[in-house]
Amino acid sequence: MEDELEIRSEDFFEIKKMLDTMHKDVRRLIEKSNQQQVELMVDNLKKDFLNAVTDYIKQDIEDGLEAGMVEECHMQDTCKSNFTNLLEENAGLIKQSAVPEKTIIENKVRLGELRKTAPFEKCDECFSEVSTLFNKQVTMMRSLRLYSTSKEKKRDISLICEEFMVKDVLDPLSNSQRLQILKSMTAETKTFSALSEITNLRGGNLLFHLQKLLESDMIIQRHERGDYMITEKGYKLLIMLAEMNEILNE
Repeated sequence: MEDELEIRSEDFFEIKKMLDTMHKDVRRLIEKSNQQQVELMVDNLKKDFLNAVTDYIKQDIEDGLEAGMVEECHMQDTCKSNFTNLLEENAGLIKQSAVPEKTIIENKVRLGELRKTAPFEKCDECFSEVSTLFNKQVTMMRSLRLYSTSKEKKRDISLICEEFMVKDVLDPLSNSQRLQILKSMTAETKTFSALSEITNLRGGNLLFHLQKLLESDMIIQRHERGDYMITEKGYKLLIMLAEMNEILNE
């Protein structure tokens, strides 16, 4: 009787072990199935989004050429057809997972070849509009992270010096009034009193922020008690922020 109970106990634990294994296998299958459904859903959403973007760009091509091309030109229909074909073909690249730099360069060359065969001076107006539309497409590809040049790809994030970047770039620019000071100097030098009016800061408060910008070499003071002016470093960082602002707004 004890042997029989012992056998049954062993069988019970073996069965329990098998059930636990089956349960884990079923759970993995469900998780995998859910993951596949999520991935499929994301892929479908991505396709829908890129289709919508492509439709928008095609409409932009039509509207841009309609408004930007020279009117009353006997070549208008022919040129418009050529421009539309090139721009729509270029726009179609957005549906790819990555846009080759070579293809963008080839399309730019094609646009240049079309310009060489244009017979009139007024053709510049039409080609200016086409170039604008083409560049808008490339900007869209950049913002979607589908396209980057070989020069951009060579940038190595691992080379960023955290201590320098925080101390000499991010910290000095992390204050709205210091940024306001930098922006005010892009066109002309500023006196201490002029900066005080711009920032609504007085005495030591303004001096504190100016010192931060001086220490990070974003501005210089011409001489003691002299005007303040932006440096090349400060100007380049403002340009970088302007580009960043444009990308984020897109």
